[in-house]
Amino acid sequence: MQLPNLIKTPPFLQKLQWVSNPIHYMENAAQQYPDIFTARIIGFGDTVVFVNHPQAIQEILTNDRKKFAAAGELNRIVEPLLGKYSILFLDGDRHKQQRKLVTPSFHRERMQAYGQLICNISKKVFSQPPLNKPFLARNLTQEISMQIILQAVFGLYEGEKIQKLKQLLPLLLELFNSPLTSSLFFFPFLQQDLGAWSPWGKFLRDRQQIQQFLDAEIAECQQRPDPERIDILSLLVSSRDEAGQAMTSQELRDQLITLILAGYETAASAMAWGLYWIHHKPEIGEKLLQELDTLGDSPDPMSISRLPYLTAVCNETLRIYPITMFCFPRVVQEPVELLGHPIDPGTILIPSIYLTHHREDLYSQSKEFQPERFVKRQFSPYEFLPFGGGVRRCIGEALAVFQIKLVLATVLSHYKLALVDRRPEQPQRRGFNITPGSGVKMVVTGRRMPQESLPKMTTTSIS
Repeated sequence: MQLPNLIKTPPFLQKLQWVSNPIHYMENAAQQYPDIFTARIIGFGDTVVFVNHPQAIQEILTNDRKKFAAAGELNRIVEPLLGKYSILFLDGDRHKQQRKLVTPSFHRERMQAYGQLICNISKKVFSQPPLNKPFLARNLTQEISMQIILQAVFGLYEGEKIQKLKQLLPLLLELFNSPLTSSLFFFPFLQQDLGAWSPWGKFLRDRQQIQQFLDAEIAECQQRPDPERIDILSLLVSSRDEAGQAMTSQELRDQLITLILAGYETAASAMAWGLYWIHHKPEIGEKLLQELDTLGDSPDPMSISRLPYLTAVCNETLRIYPITMFCFPRVVQEPVELLGHPIDPGTILIPSIYLTHHREDLYSQSKEFQPERFVKRQFSPYEFLPFGGGVRRCIGEALAVFQIKLVLATVLSHYKLALVDRRPEQPQRRGFNITPGSGVKMVVTGRRMPQESLPKMTTTSIS
């Protein structure tokens, strides 16, 4: 098999580097081979070709079903977490059909219904820390993500059920707390049930509890349909395909787990990164506040989401440390040429989101947080792709971006925050995501009234 730019480091060392510090691994490789290189890693097969040139990424993502198959089988590494009917593992017509059933949950009218909910939850959660007492921003953004999921996905607002799910969800994600425990998913031989005290045994028991909870919620929703409910679970239960068939209970459960875990972990990290950057560079926070104040005292959530500088801040947050490091893998179906390299059928390709977002020819001083780059220029979907692309593009993208914008805007408008530690926040692998390594330690220094002591600024002056 012809493999372009093979990394010479011994395969076992490459695997260890990839699991422990994927950013460092990818950056070192890209220094040797800037556009395309072959890696011996773990998770999607032993040998994969990383691609980060926009032209090659465009070719891969626009030929998804012919030259490059987005094979669900390659995502099986997360099957123990998501279940075998997750949309991530489906192919062809079944994948297309399930996406069609799930997608309406994220249409524009649904988002409008969630808007005020997101703002209210954000305000409430950030009212909890006492003044000048340090807290981890990532803990609070996780709490916000959790409450949005409970209300938007399940329609749960209070009571015993909400407490139960709030207890179960974090348990399921404890395996992702460090690169060491995350390695359980990369090395199947570590997946040994040695009882409730062993990491994998604990995970299996926690997973069983959440599956039982979801099965009960699904059964209740199926038995008592309520047309007034606007939550995602109700919509999925009532969805029908072209043949009039509903999803099975197991399909519903696995799609729900996929939506929950994808939305909970990723949005929480992005919001924490956003709070970090806004306060690490105070001039950005001031500029953002000036823009927010143009909307008055009680801005409409949809108006907030359309603000250009807020959009630029959100995009730059998702660029510098994207929610996920790479697109889902593709398998080459016929002999092709990429960037002058012949590629054989069967080769596994991984478009690298992180490396693309740090190409100096696209984003000069790529390690610097500069929202203005998104004000001055519009990037193509193959240059800026924080949610992947092609047939495997993240279904929840619109809701995730909407949520990040509203949370940042609400917190900034109502609370004066400061970073406790001026040292740069370092990225760390948390499962398949890049999170702030120390959680972003902050303090609330006071409350803020809209338009407090800031000059008005027109939206045109931000460019």
